[in-house]
Amino acid sequence: MHKARIKLLSTDVRKLEEVCRQIKEIAEKHGVVIRGPIPLPTKKLKVVTMKTPCGDGTGHGNATWDRWEMRIHKRLIDIGADDRTLRHLMRIPIPDGVNIYIELKD
Repeated sequence: MHKARIKLLSTDVRKLEEVCRQIKEIAEKHGVVIRGPIPLPTKKLKVVTMKTPCGDGTGHGNATWDRWEMRIHKRLIDIGADDRTLRHLMRIPIPDGVNIYIELKD
């Protein structure tokens, strides 16, 4: 039996967990082996910008800077892949903001 490695990425952890739950339900219903979802390290993208467009600040530090952060959550799922299971996996509605990558392995 082949294996499929499913990698999920999203900025919204609730949507990500919902897709993982649906994949897990399909695997249990078809009786295939599943490992995961394994949480991978969260990537934090930080951007610091000045509040004023002219570049003049008060010189007191925090008053003139905006700090923005985006977190990208990742999950990894290994699943035993037969044709019927993969067909059901392809029918899962993927919400906006969730990226999914499926890699088939022997």
